Amino acid sequence: MRNHIIMTLFLPAALLSLPVAALSQAQQEAKVDAIFARYNRSDSPGCALGVIRDGRMIYARGYGIANLEHGIAIGARTIFDLGSTSKQFTAACIVLLAQEGKLSYDDDIRKFVPEMPDYGSRITVRHLLHHASGLRDYLALMSLAGVDFDGITTEEDALRLIARQRELNFKPGDEHLYSNSGYFLLSIIVQRASGKSLSQYAQERIFGPLVMKDTHLHNDHTRIVQNRATGYAPNRSGGFQIDMSGFEQTGDGAVMTSVEDLLLWDENFYQPRVGGEALIAQLHSTGMLNDGEKLRYAFGLTVSEYRGLKTVNHGGSWAGYRAELLRFPEQKFSVACLCNLASADPSRLARQVSEVYLADHMKPQAAADEPGKEVRQVSISAQEAAKYVGLYRNPVSGDLRRVSFADGRLRMDAFGAPLELAPLEPGTFRVGGPASETTAIFDRAGSAGGVRLQLKRQAGKPEIYAAVRPAAPSEPELGAYEGVFFSPELEVQYSVVLEGGKLFLRGRNLPKDALQPTFGDGFALAGRFLEFRRDASGRVSGFLVQAGRIRNVRFERRVKSVAELSPTDVPVCEIGPTCQRPIPLSGP
Repeated sequence: MRNHIIMTLFLPAALLSLPVAALSQAQQEAKVDAIFARYNRSDSPGCALGVIRDGRMIYARGYGIANLEHGIAIGARTIFDLGSTSKQFTAACIVLLAQEGKLSYDDDIRKFVPEMPDYGSRITVRHLLHHASGLRDYLALMSLAGVDFDGITTEEDALRLIARQRELNFKPGDEHLYSNSGYFLLSIIVQRASGKSLSQYAQERIFGPLVMKDTHLHNDHTRIVQNRATGYAPNRSGGFQIDMSGFEQTGDGAVMTSVEDLLLWDENFYQPRVGGEALIAQLHSTGMLNDGEKLRYAFGLTVSEYRGLKTVNHGGSWAGYRAELLRFPEQKFSVACLCNLASADPSRLARQVSEVYLADHMKPQAAADEPGKEVRQVSISAQEAAKYVGLYRNPVSGDLRRVSFADGRLRMDAFGAPLELAPLEPGTFRVGGPASETTAIFDRAGSAGGVRLQLKRQAGKPEIYAAVRPAAPSEPELGAYEGVFFSPELEVQYSVVLEGGKLFLRGRNLPKDALQPTFGDGFALAGRFLEFRRDASGRVSGFLVQAGRIRNVRFERRVKSVAELSPTDVPVCEIGPTCQRPIPLSGP
């Protein structure tokens, strides 16, 4: 039964600090309202919240506005795009098909998607589920190709782009690297194994049986969705701007739902009406890499812990939408938080809500970690900081980290917003705020004894970065990189031009900032790293692009300058319905 509780109470700050055990239901709800106070306005987007315990919605309400143009408030039945929180539904469809005998987790994906290249190593359905396929992330590829994310792309566009990739990021099963390509391909596999689109199959096997009336997979950008919140992002000049997307591919995202409907899905994990106990067990089964390393990522869900309690969760981010569904299975307690503002952090909000209700079950939290507490800044000497300042490169991913020192603070960035490195012990620093799970460790390794940076997270192998010598090329040296470059994998053309003593990368929808020299033939641009290549004569012949979830995307130099280029020299293809003849999506 759906319970819709809306209550707004204002209590003295002293009352909000009482121990949880002493709080009444009304006082707990007031503490929750205080967490969302910044969104509880008539002129701001915000969030819908659902607090679930023992299969009941014990508190549900909206904070902020679903549609600023019409002044419609957010409620418990407001519809949001879940982004990647959708992946658990895609995984559930795969499990149901496996139960029907229509596929196996160890099937080669080319059994269902023969358009995919043979990379010399078999990619299985299981690899896709655990983000261990090595496939480049198609959203990152689209960004490189200059796709307008406010526009429209289709299944054909996404499949064609993924199938054009000549290389993998790594051998399947060697690493865990989040890739939306894998879950998009799972949607194609569902379609070809069942004869129905993922949207149809999920409706028939999950949403319909669970009576999730507000839920659907959104694969038609023209579809009218009643009660849908508009997605927003902060505007640089103040206020907000619409942030929506017309993408029609599914699998990696695209589920639209409400917090009330998520109650029905959450209940299925305890009393499974869909898929039985076998479905629930499979969704919680975590992956394992080739070397035996166990992952926290299961089937569209992350199995972890928070303050000593087991958790199962997945966040989501798409356009102006942010989402989190956080479950504490042993306490039969869940928090659903759906937001229509790109700057919102529903994962953090959901954890804060859980602390209101479960604090007496949780391990003590350090005072510095408590929301609103002032964190004491720790300074280190310039002499000590000098040991760590410099440029570091990950030889596997190609990523770069820059460590700097100013105003008594050591900071690290990836040529973007810097994060503070807070000293924990000599050579060891916490990266970012007090709740961060990432530490930076500086040591000396290798025969040369150079400084090495290790980034360690709560789970998984540390990322190793070696110190590299920063470059400061002169203007004539920068001129050697000018030219027109083409990527056959992206079917896109870039120009590298020298203007005002700086290099710029010109192409459709690319950042307008100058390329920042890093090391040798390396440059950085808005989270992307370019490594120029030279031929035997020393002439620049092309470059590779590294960008987090994609590695070694190749661009080949065609001519020295745009002036030398004839209209037929470089085929340029816009990703979209007119790009080329679409790859048929009918099964083999």
